[in-house]
Amino acid sequence: MRDHGGNIDAAKARFGGSDWIDLSTGINRQPYPLPPLPAHVWTDLPTRSAQDALIRAAQAGFATAAPMIALQGAQGAIQILPHLANPGRAHILSPTYNEHAAALRAAGWEVSEVATLVALEGADLAVVVNPNNPDGQHHDPQALLRLSTKVTRLIVDESFVDVAPTLSLAAQASDRLIVLRSFGKFWGLAGLRLGFALAGAQTIARIADHAGPWPVSGAALEIGRLALADRDWQDQTRTRLASDAARLDSMAARAGWQLIGGTGLFRTYAAPDAIAAQEQFAQAQIWTRIFPYSPTWIRFGLPGCESEWARLEQAFLSIAR
Repeated sequence: MRDHGGNIDAAKARFGGSDWIDLSTGINRQPYPLPPLPAHVWTDLPTRSAQDALIRAAQAGFATAAPMIALQGAQGAIQILPHLANPGRAHILSPTYNEHAAALRAAGWEVSEVATLVALEGADLAVVVNPNNPDGQHHDPQALLRLSTKVTRLIVDESFVDVAPTLSLAAQASDRLIVLRSFGKFWGLAGLRLGFALAGAQTIARIADHAGPWPVSGAALEIGRLALADRDWQDQTRTRLASDAARLDSMAARAGWQLIGGTGLFRTYAAPDAIAAQEQFAQAQIWTRIFPYSPTWIRFGLPGCESEWARLEQAFLSIAR
């Protein structure tokens, strides 16, 4: 089974306890407030008009007229996209979210994980996560547009771009440049399983054929429509997340850790020993994320309330002793 953040069951099984703070993901822990929903979103099959209303809200929210489809998270698109062309050479800018490589390899693609944008050139399919998870590396949209002319098809996964919307290529999505957006992370509703793929009309039609007639629940359609139109909440959330990220950076710096990078939804640090640090935080029932390719990197999501911040600060103080 592939390793991911959010594996809180494994933490509980290993360390015991029930009062855990799960900071192993980049999911906003102050989620969008759930509105009251009409009964029909639970009792009726999702309608075409509801799907269309969500797409209009997403196009407005992402500042694009590009065709798009709503799916079960960005992951829904990651599972489908490898099957839209005959397998060839796929290059992925790495290290990054591991499901891109896993889905491509499962579909028969020859996958190379590379370290620079230049090394992506010439691929039949290239993948860039922008901003990147877990190091927060981000790329100028113009550089990615130039890259899209040097590969057969480019996928830009913008799952964390809502904290930095000027990085988005949503308005430039096409059959050659596919953009993925996540709803669960910035809006903090990962369990809703909602995301989007943006591309040219031909590509969206092919994704729709793979996804089937009801790829998103009625509740997700309604909540997504309302949340995407709530600009005040989005602006306030970006401001809060930026402040909270700086607060977490200060705690880590006092512990002598170096910031590797991150976004307004997660921060990644270099600790002397990431495994030991994760275990120390686990003793305080705070779960973090470490990575098999680095003995020092450890990633934290941001706490969601003052009681969580207090526990995190106390845990940092205990490891600094």
